[in-house]
Amino acid sequence: MERKKILVIDDDKDIVRSLQIKLEMEGFQIISASDGYEGIYKARTSGVDLVLLDLKLPGLPGEQVCKELRKEEQYETLPIIMLTAKDSDTDRVIGRVIGADCYMPKPFEMDKLLDNIKSLLRLE
Repeated sequence: MERKKILVIDDDKDIVRSLQIKLEMEGFQIISASDGYEGIYKARTSGVDLVLLDLKLPGLPGEQVCKELRKEEQYETLPIIMLTAKDSDTDRVIGRVIGADCYMPKPFEMDKLLDNIKSLLRLE
């Protein structure tokens, strides 16, 4: 069975590394990008199955990355999970409005993140 590809777009190298270690142990292939522009490029060129997206990114913020991907027909249904330090009800609503499938505040529980990933990829 082909491993599902997850694109992690986050400028915090420690978070990216910890996600990479845990998710690869779970059988996923991880691709990473450290800013919004690189994230859009890798989403378009890497054939990813799901995106983990930080809202606060250098260059192009996560909200704009999400909007840009959702404009393109082939990415309308690409699962996107927002990972962010912002955790107000307003931020959650904004995440949904711009097209995120799930919104998880940092620090997040890895088991809960895995449940969300598996659910969105219909692996359960």
